Amino acid sequence: MEGDLREPRERHRPLRGRRQHHRGDRPRTCVERPPARSPPPDVDPVLALVVFVVALALAFDVINGFHDAANSIATVVSTRVLTPRAAVWWAAFFNFAAMFIFAAGVSDTVSKTIHIERNAPGNAYVYVVLAGLLGAIVWDLLTWWWGLPTSSSHALIGGFAGAGVAYAGWDVLRWDKLGNTLKWIPIAPLMGLAIGSLLLVAVAWIFRRWRPASVDRFFRRGQLFSAALYSLGHGGNDAQKTMGIIVALLVASGHMDPDTELTLTNPSTLWIILSCHAAMGLGTALGGWRIVKTMGMKIARLKPFSGFCAETAGAFTLFLATQLKIPVSTTHTITGAIVGVGSTLKFSAVKWGVAMRIVWAWVLTIPAAAIVSAGCFWAIRALHPGF
Repeated sequence: MEGDLREPRERHRPLRGRRQHHRGDRPRTCVERPPARSPPPDVDPVLALVVFVVALALAFDVINGFHDAANSIATVVSTRVLTPRAAVWWAAFFNFAAMFIFAAGVSDTVSKTIHIERNAPGNAYVYVVLAGLLGAIVWDLLTWWWGLPTSSSHALIGGFAGAGVAYAGWDVLRWDKLGNTLKWIPIAPLMGLAIGSLLLVAVAWIFRRWRPASVDRFFRRGQLFSAALYSLGHGGNDAQKTMGIIVALLVASGHMDPDTELTLTNPSTLWIILSCHAAMGLGTALGGWRIVKTMGMKIARLKPFSGFCAETAGAFTLFLATQLKIPVSTTHTITGAIVGVGSTLKFSAVKWGVAMRIVWAWVLTIPAAAIVSAGCFWAIRALHPGF
């Protein structure tokens, strides 16, 4: 109407930039699509195999530690200087500390026991190392169960050599390296026997005027020192054998140059030294009581001063062999020293029947481990015929 004074209702104007929604319409939301997943990276089968074999080698080192724990602590336990639990921790500490004292000469000898072809067809030498480890582990576990103090060192070397021969024949063996190891099979126990016997005579003469109780008290403390020395020698020689196997594996797979030096100052090799000595110490801490009983109680009854002589003689032999880069048996060495000390005191004090049983176990170790490892290699080849 013309006379209507009311102003017309203004139409509501939407704010600029605001989106209009009609009734019944749902507001649209911006949903981000997840990015497309990239396919998982391909796993290098050779690298995976190398990692597995390194882990197996460290497992062998642990087995070696508890299998050979008796070598380090048999005399100190048999003379009641330390309880078995305290003795294994004492030995384990010095097993680990050996890496700061000895150069890696023994590992070089072990890694060059056989000729290794880098990146061989089908990575055959990686499987050689695997089979050698399996054979040594099987033999070590069997002798541990039977309570026989055989040599883990010789089982490892025999297994490595046996698997190599199964793959490439006898020409694969490096007799300049293997020959020195074989020579020291009789030398190590005989040296331990001779030094132990001479040391006992010298100690008996020096302390001839002392009362027996005073001598016993003095050498109870002295045995802590001699057991520490022997454990250093044990860790310095035995841990390096596993280091040598790992080096051989890395060279065979092309992950290490053959001329690389194992030193604590080399970042690329520090992990090898550290892990092998740690595994050895762990195995020693776990202990092997079946063999402790055979080594410390059944071969000969020892007193603190005779136990000191046996351990010192064994330590001297191991230090010398390690300096000469020769892998020797710590079991052979300490057994020879115990027999030398016991027979010097009284020939009938040695349980010769037990000693001969141990000798036969020694004789069988290298060929038995070699045969088991050769069988393992042939089984692997049957399952993986790519080489």
